[in-house]
Amino acid sequence: MLTMALSACAVQQPPTVAETVADALPESTAIPLDFQAAADTATGEVVGGWLKSFGDPELEGIVAEAIQNNLNIRAAAARVDAAAGFATQAGAELAPAVAAGGKASSQEGFTSSDPSVTSSGVSLNISWELDIWGRVRAQAQAGDAAFEASQHQLEWTYQSIAAQTAKVWFLVTEASLQLELAREALALFQRTLEVVQAKYEAGQLTSRDVALARANVASGEVTIRQARAAKQQASRALEVLLGRYPAATIDGAKDLVATPPPIPVGIPSDLLERRPDLRAAERAIAAEFLQIETARAARLPRISLTAGAGTSSSELSDVLALSSNFWNVGTNFAAPIFTGGALAAQVDIQEANLQEALANYGNLALRAFSEVEQGLSNETLLNEQEDFLREVVDESSEALRVVTAQFDVGRVDLLFVLQQQAQVVSARVNLISLRDQRLQQRVDLHLALGGGFEE
Repeated sequence: MLTMALSACAVQQPPTVAETVADALPESTAIPLDFQAAADTATGEVVGGWLKSFGDPELEGIVAEAIQNNLNIRAAAARVDAAAGFATQAGAELAPAVAAGGKASSQEGFTSSDPSVTSSGVSLNISWELDIWGRVRAQAQAGDAAFEASQHQLEWTYQSIAAQTAKVWFLVTEASLQLELAREALALFQRTLEVVQAKYEAGQLTSRDVALARANVASGEVTIRQARAAKQQASRALEVLLGRYPAATIDGAKDLVATPPPIPVGIPSDLLERRPDLRAAERAIAAEFLQIETARAARLPRISLTAGAGTSSSELSDVLALSSNFWNVGTNFAAPIFTGGALAAQVDIQEANLQEALANYGNLALRAFSEVEQGLSNETLLNEQEDFLREVVDESSEALRVVTAQFDVGRVDLLFVLQQQAQVVSARVNLISLRDQRLQQRVDLHLALGGGFEE
């Protein structure tokens, strides 16, 4: 009868990933069977090690330092250790509980006629619950699922910190380049001011032109200070990620690395099983499902086997000689009769928690699809924008050369020169910013896909 009961009361297993997606997303949500992206290169697959695709050993060293020292990672690792302890604790009832006990006492009489009594004893007791309804097994499996969820969450924390560190590293580099460009622009404005002052002294320009040139120089000084502040802010943000004191001493790379190779076609469609945060959310659903099984089984009777053996004596010498031995075997039975609805309410609570976990998973899955689609789309758009911006920089620089030559011979007003200088500087600023955006976007895409590309 016990064997039949055990086989009939097997623990129901959590839904598969496909079943989870079907339960989590609305029926109207249609996910493409082929989650692919069009590109101009050969087929590739998502793999780890995406940092190497940027070809920057210094960046890899910075990320490695962040992984080692970041406090968010330490906190996530501690949560994994705690989850491992909870998982062990949840499954402990599957094994028999063994306990040893002992006692010793001595009693002296108040008078000479009162006897003195010395007693002592040792015992070994064993208790084991027969998990007929699967309560303990479901509880143990729920603990394992929660532990797996914490492991996936730790992996996601690693990837997130790596991505965030890379993005801030590029931001520090961009800020350094913008500061350098601001200094170059100021030097250009100062040379223009020198020319204007010489022409003014020669009677070729008015005081208005001198004032405009000086205002341009002052504006350049303001830009330098803004760029310096932006660089310090980015540098301190990176130092915090690295676990360093935020002293703003990191300068970044000498230049932004070249944009990584184009995205291969044939992006695998197993995004839901690859991203660690999605895998953690799926394991959380499994844990909640199993907690429902635990709560349902808690309403059924519990049967435990007990056994004990020991020895006792009124004298210590008898104990050592094992003069008085005993043993016992028994069965405990406990069934809840009236709990004021507490056990039924616990089942309702766990079912509500499962519905919440499913909704969270659905939102996370949709956001993941959106991040990938947006990342793939932005990759193409930013690539086109960079081509146009390079053309703007080249053509504006040529226009500045022509206007400057015309100004030197008095054919155009100073205002035309200043406007053209501003256009060139603005175009170069935008180009540096766009190069940074492309790198940032590629990092976001790797994070959205949960890995990198390898041909």
